[in-house]
Amino acid sequence: MKGLNRATLIGHLGQDVDMHYTQSGTAVGNFSLATNHQIKRGEEWEDQTEWHRIIVFGKTAEACAEYIGKGSMVYVEGRIQTRSWEDKDGVKRWTTEIVASDVIFLDKKGDRKASDRPPAPPDEDLENVPF
Repeated sequence: MKGLNRATLIGHLGQDVDMHYTQSGTAVGNFSLATNHQIKRGEEWEDQTEWHRIIVFGKTAEACAEYIGKGSMVYVEGRIQTRSWEDKDGVKRWTTEIVASDVIFLDKKGDRKASDRPPAPPDEDLENVPF
């Protein structure tokens, strides 16, 4: 029997898609995605934001880079992947990300507004994660 590793998210991009290509020419796109939920604190509801690292490949990555950007609402489906590496100081680092198999653009063209944008993702080592 096979296992199941599937993540399904709907949220807003926290940054424009960061595109690059592998040595073999495969397009790779990376972006952060904010999802929100509410929790009750006493009598009040409080919004909570969770940040997800998304990686997408091939033609889907190229379409993402062309048609969506910071603030865009998207549906992402993929698998959860955790990987590790050593940083320049020899410290072992870990990251968990969603390797997207499907990205659906939910905004109509020109629908993005500044008020739709989520807050910026936390700065915790995002620049130091190798892709």
